[in-house]
Amino acid sequence: MRLINLVFSMIVALVLTGCSNKDKEEQKCTTAAEDDAKMQNYISTNGITATKHASGMYYQIIDPGTGATPTINSTVKANYTGKFTNNTSFDSGVASFPLTGVITGWQIGIPLIKQGGKIKLIIPPYLGYGCNDYMGIPGNSVLVFDVELQDVQ
Repeated sequence: MRLINLVFSMIVALVLTGCSNKDKEEQKCTTAAEDDAKMQNYISTNGITATKHASGMYYQIIDPGTGATPTINSTVKANYTGKFTNNTSFDSGVASFPLTGVITGWQIGIPLIKQGGKIKLIIPPYLGYGCNDYMGIPGNSVLVFDVELQDVQ
């Protein structure tokens, strides 16, 4: 439930404040190259075999699943754990949510598996919570999610 609240609050904040180039300069957003280096370091340090998606995030399909394949218009139920690259957990739980209401990294990553599947998502800030601190998540954070897709509607 916390994930849904975080995502909803972030969407509202982005709609109200936007993120212009001037904001990015003031907030000192990391570049895609810096984010990629952080993700590659995490992957290497933790012995993960990951695939790079065209979006720039990395993923590891642990179990592809055998049920329904979600689309961006699906509502899904997932058991998840969210961590920073230092392996400190910042959130976990089981929640149902429309994919249109979560961070872009989840919108891209969850449809890579089917119901019953498991995936590790390594998400750069620009597909997560961005360059600003957000409800306990520091700005410019690369996020790592272990997700088990339990149901697809």
